[in-house]
Amino acid sequence: MTALGEVSADVDRRFDLLLQIPDDPRADLYRAMRHAAIGGGKRLRPLLVAATARLFGVDRDCAGRAGLAIECIHVYSLIHDDLPAMDDDDLRRGKPTVHKAFDEATAILAGDCLHALAFEVLADPATHPDPFVRAELVFDLARAAGPAGMAGGQMMDIEAEKASFDLPTITRLQALKTGALIASSVEAGAILGRVPVEGRTGLRGYARDVGLAFQIADDLLDHEGDETKMGKRVGKDEAQGKETFLTLLGVDRAREQARLLVDQSIEHLKNFGPEADLLRDIARFILERDR
Repeated sequence: MTALGEVSADVDRRFDLLLQIPDDPRADLYRAMRHAAIGGGKRLRPLLVAATARLFGVDRDCAGRAGLAIECIHVYSLIHDDLPAMDDDDLRRGKPTVHKAFDEATAILAGDCLHALAFEVLADPATHPDPFVRAELVFDLARAAGPAGMAGGQMMDIEAEKASFDLPTITRLQALKTGALIASSVEAGAILGRVPVEGRTGLRGYARDVGLAFQIADDLLDHEGDETKMGKRVGKDEAQGKETFLTLLGVDRAREQARLLVDQSIEHLKNFGPEADLLRDIARFILERDR
């Protein structure tokens, strides 16, 4: 997907500028952030921001900054998820995880700093001249990243190691852990476009279904994906005995459910014309990816 490559290059460029290594004792902290943030990664979230913002004629640099902020949150979450106290992973995006390349203390601080930088970027007038738009961006991302979103979902995921969750609970877990940040990416594009809340219903339905389809596709890749292509360990959920969409539905039903969710997400965009084709392409791409 051409747009994905363009957004990935833009995100890397922005991280390179944001994370210039200082000539002082903080140097390794910046090196650790760069190690995690630059190169690799799907960049799905910044792409969703860009694709949604495009619907409403938003300035590309504003959309790029909002996408960068959301990617800061995503990368911080990966650094912390990989720590020994969480998933204890050694490999991420085809290279050693941050706590392996540096140490645990530096990894924790690198994650903390990326979390803070996300809101610094959004609050900067360069992201949008209207302070009310910036405040809404900050509010929405904070909610998506916290206990009612990604971090809450991660806590549920930890609990899943010692409890059997049914399908509604797994769906709720993934809607928080993975879906909240994906939804926030679509929401950010609409906020930048000054779309009133009542005008975002279709986009929110799209984001919800895309988020769940993405997680089912992730479960499928964890079950049958190529570790070399994915750049991380596969088969983790099965090894930890966690309930997933695959264990509850079976591989074939899970794959069919993902297809239905993609079709449903595209149906939510029926009120948009060709200007929403990139969002439609992203939904289809979720099922085709190999990492």
